[in-house]
Amino acid sequence: MESIISLASVDTTATLGPVRQTYSGTAEFPPMAHAYKQVSQVVREMGLLQRARWFYALVGTALVLAFGGVVTGFILLGDSWFQLLMAGALGIILTQVAFLAHEAAHRQILASGPANFRLARILAAGVVGISYSWWDSKHTKHHGNPNQVGKDPDIEVDTISFLETDAAKSRGLIRVLTRKQGWLFFPLLTLEGLNLHYLGLKHLTTSRKAKGRWIELGLIALRFAVVLVPVFLLLPLGMAFAFMGVQLAVFGVYMGASFAPNHKGMPIIDPSARLDFFSKQVRTSRNIRGGWWATWLMGGLNYQVEHHLFPNMPRLHLSKARDVVRDYCAANDVPYTETSLGRSYAIVIEYLNRVGLAARDPFDCPASAQFGRA
Repeated sequence: MESIISLASVDTTATLGPVRQTYSGTAEFPPMAHAYKQVSQVVREMGLLQRARWFYALVGTALVLAFGGVVTGFILLGDSWFQLLMAGALGIILTQVAFLAHEAAHRQILASGPANFRLARILAAGVVGISYSWWDSKHTKHHGNPNQVGKDPDIEVDTISFLETDAAKSRGLIRVLTRKQGWLFFPLLTLEGLNLHYLGLKHLTTSRKAKGRWIELGLIALRFAVVLVPVFLLLPLGMAFAFMGVQLAVFGVYMGASFAPNHKGMPIIDPSARLDFFSKQVRTSRNIRGGWWATWLMGGLNYQVEHHLFPNMPRLHLSKARDVVRDYCAANDVPYTETSLGRSYAIVIEYLNRVGLAARDPFDCPASAQFGRA
């Protein structure tokens, strides 16, 4: 087996075994060729891959009622800066809808694939306002090769550098940001909402492989009309811009804060490495403790290990699958990482800051500075 290079500082205090900083040679890995098949059989026998229609019906109903509450509050408040509370609430609700679109794209909600994909497109483009085609192409590659250099688009540079080689190549203002990117990560997430809308529209207007191009462009245009027209028609201009700014900032921070703990700071896989499916998914994923509240807060992404092993498993069943996977990992000496939400953020910040050190100037150290002055 090829080697793995780890650029991460992995939290081992909440794992079932120590995670080595560098993996090399076949001795590092137990024989896991049949691991996924064995775990999958147990999961199927427990019925954990069956649809949870009533659960998603309740989630959908709750979101509709939440939208109704925001609309009612928007109308009642009128020309008031308290409208920014409605904007924040809208950002939270749209993130929850994005979680639902993510689950539909993974065929977790409805019985058939085409029906799930149609639902995902409507939720992503028609409600959230981002391109389902763009996201699906990107997310599929991520699931197949999490944290693998050159194959996982989620670790490609996009203002933030997740690899030291990318950080070293940064220039100008980006280089300045990269040096402190860990501390700047959450402030920069306030712009992630705009970035997601931009990347989706860029894909739909420039990519030759954009599926459902005109359907999505139509849905996105209709969605922005439904949101922007009443906001700019009923609110003063400055307040209207503030409303949209708060909504986009809350949406971006919530989305980024939900996805960042899952893989950032976990082992990075060398592009030439060849791992079995089970080891690759478990070793590069991190769970978040908390139970039901974390599941609601993060849309099931707190069970990232189980989600990567069983992408079409409904959110409701992930906690039960966790017990099966943890036991199997313990029995086979496979590191299973699980930590608190706060600790995961600390790991992400520390990891990004360490990667950002590669953006420092070659002679940016006290000794070289003193030598230069001499």
